[in-house]
Amino acid sequence: MRSALFAATAFFSFTVSGQPVLAADAPYVDDRSDAEAVIRSLYSAINRQEFARAWDYFGDTKPAKDFDAFVKGYDGTNAVEVKTGAVSEDGAAGSIYYSVPVAIRATAKDGSENVFAGCYTLRQVNASIQEPPFRPIFIDKGALKSAKADFDNAVPESCGDGPPPKKDAALEQAKEAFAATYGEQCDKEMPGGEPLGEPDAYSLRYKDAGAEADEPERETRLFRFFCSMAAYNESAVYYIYDEVSGVRQLQFASPELDIHYENNDSEGKVEAMNVTGFQTDDQLVNSEFDDATKTISSLNKWRGVGDASSAGTYLFRNGNFSLVQYDVDASYDGEINPQTVVDYNTAP
Repeated sequence: MRSALFAATAFFSFTVSGQPVLAADAPYVDDRSDAEAVIRSLYSAINRQEFARAWDYFGDTKPAKDFDAFVKGYDGTNAVEVKTGAVSEDGAAGSIYYSVPVAIRATAKDGSENVFAGCYTLRQVNASIQEPPFRPIFIDKGALKSAKADFDNAVPESCGDGPPPKKDAALEQAKEAFAATYGEQCDKEMPGGEPLGEPDAYSLRYKDAGAEADEPERETRLFRFFCSMAAYNESAVYYIYDEVSGVRQLQFASPELDIHYENNDSEGKVEAMNVTGFQTDDQLVNSEFDDATKTISSLNKWRGVGDASSAGTYLFRNGNFSLVQYDVDASYDGEINPQTVVDYNTAP
C-alpha cells in the first residue's frame, strides 16, 4: 500500500490557500509542530519547487527510488489541493505515531483532475532520548487510493482501528464566538505567561419547571473563557449552549447604585446605598462556577486590599442563570463588611 501513496504524491504540487497558485507566489510553510502541519509543509515545499525540503519531511523510507526520480515525478503537474481530517495518535516504544486522513485533488497541466484519499502515518521520536543529530517529526508511511467521492467529501472518517473522537461541536461553536467577539480585546496569554488554553467546560442537567417525572433531563453546557488580568481583578466571559438556542453569550445583571458618603467623602462612612435600576455586564470579575450549588459567583475588588467590593451570585434555574444575590461593600474603611442589596435567594 505504501507504493500507492508515493506513486500518487509523485505527481502533485500543492497550494496552501486551497487554490492553484504559481510556485513563485506560494507561501513558505515549514512547520513540524504537529502531524497535520508536516503534511501541509510537505506540499508547500513541492508547490514552491523546493524539492530538497520536501524530500526531508520523509524518514528512512523515501517517496521515490532516489531524489532525481522524486523531482522528475512532478513534471506536468499544475496544482494539488489537500484536505485533512481528524488526527489520531498512538504511543509505542519511545515514539508517538500519528495517523492523518487526507484527500487530494490533483490538477494536471492539461486541466484533468483526479481525487485520491487515504492516510499518512507520521512518527515523533521522544526528544529526551535522542542524540545528535536531532530528528523532528517525520512522515513514516502511508497509502492513497483513487477516490470515488468528490473532493469535498473524500477525506476518510478515520485511520487505523477505529474512528477518532468526534469534535465537541458546542465547544467549537463557543470558541468561535469568543474569538470573533473578544479575540482582539482579551489577553493573548494566561496570567502566568503560558499560552491560552481551552475554556473551563461544564455540563448542567435539569428538568423544566412543571416537567413530568418520566420526562428526560435536558442538558445545558457552560463555557468559561479567561479574558484579562489586571492588578487584582481577573475577568472572564461565559457562553452557554443548548439544543434549542445553540451557543449564546451570558449577560449578567447587576444593580445600579446611588451611594451617599458622609461629607461626600468616599473614604468616610456610608450613609445610604440605594438600588436605582439594573444593567447587564458581558464579563464577570474574579468569578467561578460551583457545580454543587449550580451558581456562578463574582467578586469585583474596588481596590487591591479588598475592603471595598461588589459581589454577585447567579443561580442556574430552568436552563439559564439569573441574579439571586448582590452584596456591596462601599466603605473604604479597611474592613470587609458587605451589605446585601439584592436578595432573591428565597425565590422558589
